[in-house]
Amino acid sequence: MKYFLLTKRSLVSLAFCLMIGAAAAAVTVSSAVKAVQTAAEPKQVPVYRVEPGQNRVAISFDAAWGDEQTEELLDILDENNAKATFFLVGDWVDKYPDDVKLIQSRGHDIGNHSDTHPHMPQLGLSGETNEVRACNDKIKALTGSAPTLFRAPYGDYDNNLVSCVKGLGMYCVQWDVDSLDWMDPSPEELCENVLGKVKDGSIVLMHNGAKNTPAALPSIIKGIRAKGLEIVLIKDLIPEGEYYTDAQGELHLSE
Repeated sequence: MKYFLLTKRSLVSLAFCLMIGAAAAAVTVSSAVKAVQTAAEPKQVPVYRVEPGQNRVAISFDAAWGDEQTEELLDILDENNAKATFFLVGDWVDKYPDDVKLIQSRGHDIGNHSDTHPHMPQLGLSGETNEVRACNDKIKALTGSAPTLFRAPYGDYDNNLVSCVKGLGMYCVQWDVDSLDWMDPSPEELCENVLGKVKDGSIVLMHNGAKNTPAALPSIIKGIRAKGLEIVLIKDLIPEGEYYTDAQGELHLSE
């Protein structure tokens, strides 16, 4: 009986060791596979901001729904001698073609914000490509030129989208300063959301249609300039030449 117990314990111990070894091996193999996948497909990061050194920032507006504020925002920008980049959805372009032309005629830049404002990664590469191209075609038909900037709806992107946009000769652009105007903060809070974070190289996100954006915009423009920063179009904020974005999305020129 004693001999049988010793053998049983030995077998249990051996089985336990084998289980631990198998689990460790599985973790090792899984980690190795993940490492290979990561190495094979590094994450593509859009431009969130530009490396400092120019004392410049850019203001941008996304337009996907109504146009009630368009002319008011343009008037405020004119009154303050400021230019901005408007990212337009293709459906918005269809509904408000005169506004598209007005934005351009006032000296502002027009970017692509997709054709129908979907979550782009859900579409796959061909669907993403179609969304970008369709919006480009609509804007070009009205303005004579296709956008050079793209911003993903909801800020939702994947490697396919960033690669697609680059392949079309465009910049995939996000933002590093979110005004959160879509949450309807007071004009004072909206100003603080921007002025508390904006710095050299920043890209500011606002919306055409948010409740208090027009009321806050003059103070935002003045506050940015009080920091010694010039307000420019995103296309003028981005320096010419080969570039890369770091893990935080800051654009740097390649050496």
